[in-house]
This record gives sequence, structure tokens and C-alpha cells, in this order.
Amino acid sequence: MNLTYQNIYSFLSFYSSKTMVKFAHVVAFLLLASLFQPLTARDLEINVLQLDVSQSGCPGVTKERWPELLGTPAKFAMQIIQKENPKLTNVQTVLNGTPVTEDLRCNRVRLFVNLLDFVVQTPQVG
Repeated sequence: MNLTYQNIYSFLSFYSSKTMVKFAHVVAFLLLASLFQPLTARDLEINVLQLDVSQSGCPGVTKERWPELLGTPAKFAMQIIQKENPKLTNVQTVLNGTPVTEDLRCNRVRLFVNLLDFVVQTPQVG
């Protein structure tokens, strides 16, 4: 009977150590991922087609593009955009690569972000 308890104990200790190792790997991955600079279109030098809204006739829009917000956290970018242009009432955060409509709205700015919630495309009115 002592052998049975020893087998159960060794199995449980082995199982819990494997679980802890997996958990440690996940934690280490998340910590390393948070240290990397966010991947941005500016860093990759990708030419992104930009819509010229200056000819679109959006009345009252004082600033149309924010290239300085590339690589910044989405919440910070949202605050800056709304502070600089109060007429923009619809500032959306969209995961990069998500399909979106192409209609022009003068009160909307879409912030295309990566999984870490950093802006990866130049925000613009539309």
C-alpha cells in the first residue's frame, strides 16, 4: 500500500511541475512581448495608400492626419486626436487587418492597432 501512495505522490508532483513549467513559459513570453517595440508601418517603410481628405470637403476639420501618433498607445492617440480636433466625435480602435467600410465620414478617425494596442497606421479623418 505504501507503494501506491508513493506512485500517486510522484505522479502529482510530476504533473504539477509540468504545469508550472508551462505557466512559466507563458509568463516569460508575455514579459518578452511587452519589451519589444511595437511593429509599425513606419519601421517597415511600407507605403500605405492615403486618402486625401483635403478635397473631400469636411467642414470644420482643422487637422486631418496624425503621422506623429504611429507607435503610440491607442488610448493616448485617441486623447490627442479628440483634443486637437473636437469635431471628431467617432474615434474608433480597429485591429489592423480587420475589414472596414470605405465610406467617408467627416467625424470619424480609425486607429488601426496591433495586438498590444499600439497604433500601426497613420490615423486620418474618414
